[in-house]
Amino acid sequence: MATAMTQASETIAIIAGGGQFPRLFIEAAHGEGRRVVVVAHQGESDREALAGADAVTWVKLGQLGKIISFLHREGAREAVFLGTIAKTRIFRDVLPDFKALSLWNKIDRRQDDAILRAFAGALEEEGVAVLESTVYLRHLLFPRGVLTRKKPNAAQRQDIAFGWHNARAIGQLDIGQCVVVRDGTVLAVEAIEGTDATILRGGSLAREKAVVVKVKKPGQDFRFDLPATGVTTIETLHSVKGAVLAVEAGQSLLFDRERVIEAANRAGIVVVGVSEEADGSLSYE
Repeated sequence: MATAMTQASETIAIIAGGGQFPRLFIEAAHGEGRRVVVVAHQGESDREALAGADAVTWVKLGQLGKIISFLHREGAREAVFLGTIAKTRIFRDVLPDFKALSLWNKIDRRQDDAILRAFAGALEEEGVAVLESTVYLRHLLFPRGVLTRKKPNAAQRQDIAFGWHNARAIGQLDIGQCVVVRDGTVLAVEAIEGTDATILRGGSLAREKAVVVKVKKPGQDFRFDLPATGVTTIETLHSVKGAVLAVEAGQSLLFDRERVIEAANRAGIVVVGVSEEADGSLSYE
């Protein structure tokens, strides 16, 4: 949430990956009177999504020094991390500068949260506070309840509960946030390849009727790496004749809600936002 320290006239920076999230944030932040500058990543960020920014600089993965210099030059004292970076690029496309290499060597576990927290820490040491990615866009959080005409049947609810337990477990290990199940069997676990690839892999093994469950990681840091669902997720699930997409409500993002629901209804897919109660039971209402 925005704090009382945030002044409407201040510049806020986006550390941008791909997708439409940066565009939505630019529009919302401008509506709050903020000046918005963007650090865009080559091969990831969408130029059209950044068209409304007040200033943009393009960097390659690993150019931490260039990022910091740009933020100082533009007077940005706050920043948000928005959009996707293909995690597989970590092993083939990163050309770290001196600052990034120094940071990298300090990270013991080179997994999502550890890397992003270290990056955020480096910015904060430079006087740039990293805010929650939903600071102006909390209406994009995934709602609770069944969003589609079809509701999960009893067998599908059992698979959702089974998948939920397993997705929580891999999240605890900082492996991923999504599993694909059918009939009480885990068919695919998300790792570095991302959700869509996981759905394709698990769905091909299921052959049909796959149930996809996405949850937050325990201790999820809202500053970065929130799970996200959009039309592409539904299209991917439909391509493998999947049946259900169950997402933890209030802990992930839903883009293009009307289009997602329309696509799911057309494909006969159940989309539901689920909450976990204090006793561990799951709520669909």
